[in-house]
Amino acid sequence: MVVLLPLLGFLFITLLVTAGAMAFGGAGTGQIEQRLAEIGGTETVQDSRYEKMLIDSLKRIGKVAPRSPSEMGKLQQRLVSAGYRSNEAIVIFFGIRVALALTLFVVLALPIIVRPNLALALGGSALGYMMPAIALARRAKARQHRIRLSMPDALDLMVVSVEAGLGLDQAIQRVGVELASAHQELSDELRLIGLELRAGKARSEALHNLGARTGVDDVVSLVAMLVQTDKFGTSVAQSLRVHSQSLRTKRRQRAEEAAAKTGVKMVFPLVFCIFPALWVVTLGPAVIKFIEVLLPMGQQQ
Repeated sequence: MVVLLPLLGFLFITLLVTAGAMAFGGAGTGQIEQRLAEIGGTETVQDSRYEKMLIDSLKRIGKVAPRSPSEMGKLQQRLVSAGYRSNEAIVIFFGIRVALALTLFVVLALPIIVRPNLALALGGSALGYMMPAIALARRAKARQHRIRLSMPDALDLMVVSVEAGLGLDQAIQRVGVELASAHQELSDELRLIGLELRAGKARSEALHNLGARTGVDDVVSLVAMLVQTDKFGTSVAQSLRVHSQSLRTKRRQRAEEAAAKTGVKMVFPLVFCIFPALWVVTLGPAVIKFIEVLLPMGQQQ
């Protein structure tokens, strides 16, 4: 029985990590599985069943998990910023959080890996409770960075489309289609604007929803410019061209700021990693020689 405990703990953690990866996996994995299913493999169907079972289990755990009303709005916004717009995403997130916290508590409280320690188990449980939120924040930040990098290309395509005679709605939809291969995140957001416009929403509301979903300052400024242009009837092409130039200026300033911070960031690796190694290499032989010479002299006295 004692031999089986580590094996059971390893299997449980493996299943939990697999469930988290499936719950927060990108769209590319679903496309690969769909293509494999089209080839005719039966293993893909079984994997989809296991995935469905794991997600259903996480949903059950997430529905009974305690929730803070003040945290729900921020968490929902962070999930949307990370690209998870499903209504079930927040339930799955709470399920992963509770399941990971309980798993670490059980693993550290039982003699599976280390000696049982209640304080260590509580600390591991707290760490497991916070890890999904940290991972979600990093994923949302990475997605916002990719959207920010894709903005200049989107603005150039939008300027060309508007100057070619397309309206603003058609230009946004066209840019969303053209950016699908290079910038998938921004392409999905622009396509969603087209769907909202077809559903009957006002253009200003759809644009404001774009800024709220992404949370990127460049997108928010673009939305404000487009809404103001639509309100006052000014030239969309000229406004887009001026905004594109200002956006490139801001991008160059961000690069200069990051370059200026490089020297300060290199101080800590130099002091704690490189300088000790240099001191060992340069002063080590001299110190050894001094010890070999002075130590016998001290013993003779």
